Formats: sequence, C-alpha cells, structure tokens
Amino acid sequence: MSIRVGIVGISGFGGGEAMRLVAGHPSFELVYAAGEGSAGSRLADRFPGVPSRLAGLVIEKWDPATLPKLDVLFASLPTGTSAEALARVPAAVKIVDIGGDHRYVEGWTYGLADVWPGDIMGQTRIANPGCFPAATLTALAPLLANGLIDPGNIVIDAKTGISGAGRGGADSRFGYAESNENLVPYGLLQHTHMPEMARTIERLGGGSATGLVFTPHLVPMTRGILATIYCRGRATTDQCLDAARRFYAGRAFIRVTDKPPQTKWATGSNLAFVSYAADPVRKLVIAMGVVDNLGKGAAGQAVQNANLICGLPETAGLDGAPVWP
Repeated sequence: MSIRVGIVGISGFGGGEAMRLVAGHPSFELVYAAGEGSAGSRLADRFPGVPSRLAGLVIEKWDPATLPKLDVLFASLPTGTSAEALARVPAAVKIVDIGGDHRYVEGWTYGLADVWPGDIMGQTRIANPGCFPAATLTALAPLLANGLIDPGNIVIDAKTGISGAGRGGADSRFGYAESNENLVPYGLLQHTHMPEMARTIERLGGGSATGLVFTPHLVPMTRGILATIYCRGRATTDQCLDAARRFYAGRAFIRVTDKPPQTKWATGSNLAFVSYAADPVRKLVIAMGVVDNLGKGAAGQAVQNANLICGLPETAGLDGAPVWP
C-alpha cells in the first residue's frame, strides 16, 4: 500500500526530520514538498544525502490551491502561520500539524499519541504536541491519572538543544558563538507551550493547573530535551515507577527506567524515557522525561500520529534504534 504524503515547511528542522522519516517509511511515498525560502530548488539541493528516488523532487511554494492528490499532509510551520492556509486544504486530505496553531482547537484532535492513541485513530485533523509538552506530559501522565500528585502544584525545569528554537534565519542568538558554552533561560512565565500543558494536566488530573510554573532553557547541544518536574504528593519512588509501567504497558515507544534518563538515550528516535524519585515525608515527587525534540518532540510523534490515522502499525517507519554516540 502506498500512501501519498506531502510536507510543508520541509526546509526547517522539523520538516527535514519528517522528510527523513517519511523517506524510510514502508508505506509512505513523498510526492509533495513545500517551503518558502527553498522553493524552486530540488530536494537534493537542500538535503544532499536524500535517497536518489527523491533527489529530483522540486520544493514548491506553499499554496493549498495547488496541492496534488495527497492522502496525508505534514505541516511544519512556525506558530501563527498555518491556521488560515490549512483551513483551505481539502477535507479528504488528512493533516498532522507539527506547529502550534491547532492544539486544543475545535475540530482538531490533540495528538499525545502514547497517552490517548484511541482518540487519534481514524481522525483527519491532528494537532501534534509541542516538544516540551511531549517530554513533560509523558512523564506526568501516569502520576496524574493515578492521583499521585497535585495537578495544581507543578514546577517544570526543562533543557532543550538549540534545534528546538528552529532554524532561526539570520538570528544570531542561535549561532555557534552565542550558543556554545552558554545556558540561556527564555520564555519565562509566558512560553507558548504553557496553555497546552495546563490544559492537558487538567484533563489528566481532574483539577486546576493554575499553579503551573515552566521555565525552558537552551543548552549547547544540537537536539534533545530533559524535563525535570517538581510535584507535590505522598507517593514513593516505587509507586511512581509502578504506575508508569502499568500506564504504558505495551506502548512501544515509552521506556520507564530506574535511573535518571539522559538526552543521548533518545537521539534520532521516537522514544521517550521517564523516571521518578520521590520523598513521601517531604511530599515531594520528581518526574523526569527525556525525548529527542525533533523525534518524539516533533516529527517522530507526527509520523506516529499519521500511522494511527491511516490504520497502519503504530511503529511503522519508527522502529530504528537511537543514534549512539
């Protein structure tokens, strides 16, 4: 079975990772690529190592009115730029929006694939979670679903590789000289992922998330996210680990580990690693989540969602091992 796929925003980090995964997918055929600055060039000009069968595909200027016949469209566009255009895509084309315009928007299903796969199957409009929510919510879900922590008292300290900020164009803040041997907090109190995380925490935990605090940091590595999350609850470490193992039993991409996870464990993969440490006397629970921000945090989960909506095995095209070292 060949499923015709298009990617919008293919020259960005998320779109490029989607291209890599689609190129190796057993059922997906990439027939359409679109971008802004790269329009008119061949795919091989942008990605010299692309498989030869895709090398001559010309990157087109993004215009929903000129779409070829597609089954699935991946949209990897900056937040705030995709809503109007995607509304003009024919209803018969399934869309996975890797960007942020459709998370918790009516008519779109929130695609936290390892937590709510049944909600995603058979849908046609999927809003992919953000990269920080992918790491954070995957770690928190078992605790919230089992009432082990207070949903209204959560503090998230997250570190991301520089690719999490996007290509950045000519923005020198993400260049080597500025990023190397530097640690930068940003988006304090108003990061774009805050509402998404709060809504999901409330949905999982059944209580208000008004006390949520989230501080992201850029660290001098290319890819990866580590979220360290401080919560209130009387659970023990073993209770947290047991809850996670039961919650994710049979889920192909979640690894529950006794020791604190590392970003290298997930590099180049769709895996998520979660772990916990708890002190019931102090009513303190520490949850940890690790993902590749371009994998589970973006294109990997997008392909997982596409598999679900197309009725394919969830692991199709995603079962490769992480890159090491």
